[in-house]
Amino acid sequence: MMQNIDKRARALLFRTRLARAMTRSGKSQAALAREAGIDRSTVSQLLTGDGARLPNAHVVGCCATACGVSADWLLGLSERPESAADLLATSLTLTEAPRALVDEQIFAWHREAAGYKIRHVPAGLPDMLKTRAVLEWEYAPSLGKTAQQAINASNDRLEWMRQSGSDYELAVPLHELDAFARATGYYTGLPRRVRLEQLDHLETLTADLYPRLRLSLFDARRLYSAPLTIFGPLLAVLYVGRNYLAFRDNARVTAFTGHFDQLVREAGVGSRAAPAHLRSLRGSLN
Repeated sequence: MMQNIDKRARALLFRTRLARAMTRSGKSQAALAREAGIDRSTVSQLLTGDGARLPNAHVVGCCATACGVSADWLLGLSERPESAADLLATSLTLTEAPRALVDEQIFAWHREAAGYKIRHVPAGLPDMLKTRAVLEWEYAPSLGKTAQQAINASNDRLEWMRQSGSDYELAVPLHELDAFARATGYYTGLPRRVRLEQLDHLETLTADLYPRLRLSLFDARRLYSAPLTIFGPLLAVLYVGRNYLAFRDNARVTAFTGHFDQLVREAGVGSRAAPAHLRSLRGSLN
């Protein structure tokens, strides 16, 4: 909440910030006057006056537009100089999500967040924990003959993610692993041998890499989550199929982090019990 200040202090703040905005944007008094549509003498008065008088809203708005800042910032009503449109463009982006193991954008976000904890609710099983046989079975329908090439091209990136300095906390719905083990739904037709190998692989990783890798299994009937990745305090990314919706503002990243942490707190199978649960799923293989 912004602190109320008296009119004289606000007028001084306006003059100070206008001068700063002009310096940042490289605007001279003549250039500002021309672009804002006001007299040069008016600009001089705005910068050198020492009274409590503030310009009218039209002049403030024109000066803000000419300097590429917000009128609220000039008047001390905001601590962010960006305009509302610029803030929105920075805090929320929509990017394409191609059918790929680790596309350029995802890899860039992982590198940006290296060293931070990464929280992840995958759309299915986490790609970075899949066996090659599962990757081939899953990606072949969409990539055809190029599936092998795509997997080979992504191996280095997957390995980098596995070996990076980030801790990974994964939350997967219980029904996802049950469907995988039984080869139902999305996993219909996946050979038993491939499923068995994958469950063994997951059990080994979740046991050997704990606590750097934590896998929790939540009951989607109690708590639902869309596919989501939170890259430390930097950004939160929702996966919506053909696109990623990325949020960088602190309030939303904090909200998504709270949502993820609730999934973990109320998980039906916690990360310590995950290896044993994976072992028990072997008995349900068809």
